Amino acid sequence: MPVAIITGASKGLGRALAGALAARGWDLVLDARGADALAAAAEAVAGHGTRVRALPGDVTDAGHRAELVAAARGLGGLDLVVNNAGVLGAEPLVPLAGQPLDGFRAALETNLVAPLGLVQEALALLREAPAGAVIGVSSDAAVEAYRAWGAYGATKAALDRLSAVLAVEEPGLRVWWVDPGGMRTDMLAAAEPDEDLSGLPAPEEIAPVFLRLLDRRPASGRYTAAGLREER
Repeated sequence: MPVAIITGASKGLGRALAGALAARGWDLVLDARGADALAAAAEAVAGHGTRVRALPGDVTDAGHRAELVAAARGLGGLDLVVNNAGVLGAEPLVPLAGQPLDGFRAALETNLVAPLGLVQEALALLREAPAGAVIGVSSDAAVEAYRAWGAYGATKAALDRLSAVLAVEEPGLRVWWVDPGGMRTDMLAAAEPDEDLSGLPAPEEIAPVFLRLLDRRPASGRYTAAGLREER
């Protein structure tokens, strides 16, 4: 069975992706900071018969990243890394004039430095896989200038650039950076607590769109969930 590492897998898009891959028979290594929520997510996807290794921890910790890759190796290898874990840097979001610099540093560590560190740790296994791939969860804030989204958007724009360079340097892999669009998640609610999110899709509605990348294996590049959904 193919094996995936998914960070930030206890809720939101990460948990939805775990469920979608488990339903296809993937074995999973799941990460999140909250042990209880991660255990609940792992139990839910394990119902599909998949093998699941749930490792609570912080992706900014190099030792934890090494544990994630070691767990994948123990499952037989590694076919996919999904860098989904992310933080906003301020909750709720604030304009740049009031952005706490410590929060921005934390966002850079989680949203940018940790994904690179995990990819570096995982590269040997990904290169050995018959169809190795990396997915970086991006945002429209990486390419659009939204008030109060500057710090978070900057981290995602940098992740996009990192992914583009990785695609050039590792032509044997597929590297996709994907904007899922707005979703009904705790993260978006924390970012903009006064916004009505009822009209947005749930993460479970978006996760299947990501699977189209695995099915079709298009060229490495930036994709949006909306664009992938429109493709036939």
